[in-house]
Amino acid sequence: MNSFRDFFKIIKKYFKYIVIGLVTGIANGLFGSGGGTIAVPALIYLLGSDERTAHATAISIILPLTIVSSFFYISNNFVDWTLTYKVMLGGVVGGYIGAKLLNICPDGVLRKIFAVFIIAAAIKMIT
Repeated sequence: MNSFRDFFKIIKKYFKYIVIGLVTGIANGLFGSGGGTIAVPALIYLLGSDERTAHATAISIILPLTIVSSFFYISNNFVDWTLTYKVMLGGVVGGYIGAKLLNICPDGVLRKIFAVFIIAAAIKMIT
């Protein structure tokens, strides 16, 4: 009886983490990216992380999801390698610059920048 109750305590304790991971993984796999748009707000509003920690943690969460998604996309020949190589170089440099800026950017500014990117992407998707 005790072990049954303990099992549900563990499930309840980790339920938010599992749901956030599942939704983030589905978004990342389905859209080829976008896991951060799920993970960052979830980490902040559901798990109480601060802005900087949420953004850095989201990147760490998305890395293995991206590897799994990339394997699927590559194995099904969905990747345009000519385009990939050209954009990847800028992405690596941009990732480095963004990580450095995260260290100096105040939380409120970071939140506003993230919101602008999300809203801009939403408007672009609608139009």
